[in-house]
Amino acid sequence: MDTVQKVADALVENVGRVVLGKRKAIELVTIGLLAQGHILIEDVPGVGKTMLARALAKSLGCTFRRLQFTPDMLPSDVTGVSIFNQKSRAFEFRPGPIMAQIVLADEINRATPKTQAALLEAMQELQVTVDGVTHPLPSPFLILATQNPIEYEGTFPLPEAQLDRFLMRLRLGYPAPETEVAILDSQQHVHPVTQVEQVVAVADLLAAQEQLKDVYVAPPVKRYIVEIVSRTRHHPDVYLGASPRGSLALYRTGQARAAMAGRDYVLPDDVKSLAVPTLAHRVIVSPSARLRDITGEDVVREILASLPVPGADVRPR
Repeated sequence: MDTVQKVADALVENVGRVVLGKRKAIELVTIGLLAQGHILIEDVPGVGKTMLARALAKSLGCTFRRLQFTPDMLPSDVTGVSIFNQKSRAFEFRPGPIMAQIVLADEINRATPKTQAALLEAMQELQVTVDGVTHPLPSPFLILATQNPIEYEGTFPLPEAQLDRFLMRLRLGYPAPETEVAILDSQQHVHPVTQVEQVVAVADLLAAQEQLKDVYVAPPVKRYIVEIVSRTRHHPDVYLGASPRGSLALYRTGQARAAMAGRDYVLPDDVKSLAVPTLAHRVIVSPSARLRDITGEDVVREILASLPVPGADVRPR
């Protein structure tokens, strides 16, 4: 797991120079990147969501595009469009901003459901289809989407199918007072993101993504993952529980967390620490539970508190 550990440590350290005091959030984003998933960052404006995406892209030397979602945006503004070339007398594909390695989908819930749906194929199949022609997306491919949980006017809530395609949902939160002072100092003359240099080669990242697939997950830990997800489907306060994609998300992120810690096996603690960010946004609570201010996070935490934790089991030698 040396490659995974080196890649993760370099990314977390480098991005941490730009997004101060948010090491846990940066580690979660790194886990999502290694597990080849997409991240939804739900937080108020101005806490560093855009800078996190830019710093990550520059640390990897990846192509980066920012999509500002608006109500008048069309699906072709995301995927690209075929234009007729009068010289060649043929249609040519002009790729949209989705054809990048790291894509920041800023305020994704401001676009209409029709435009939001343009991301579904890209997020799941790593390709886009325009006018019947399929175009593969580059590798690695990561969508970092943001949305403001406070302002609802002029927004369109993400449908369940879209939420389920995000590997994790996380929040950055406000910085501590001493960290905010450090932010003021760091941006006195120039923003730190302009000085970020590449610290990880794309080839090394791809190798790390492949290496973590060999991380061992013992049968009791697999059953623990499935039991957590299964209980979200039968909880009295839940209208719609997590799908099997949620089990896969918890499985893959657990492998990534274990590999980042230098282990070649997953512990139940890896699963417990990642259950909320990987499952809470997939859990749709019932209307009566919503009236009692019960959220998906509350449901997942209650399940974790009541479910017995299995003993650790390492790979047989």
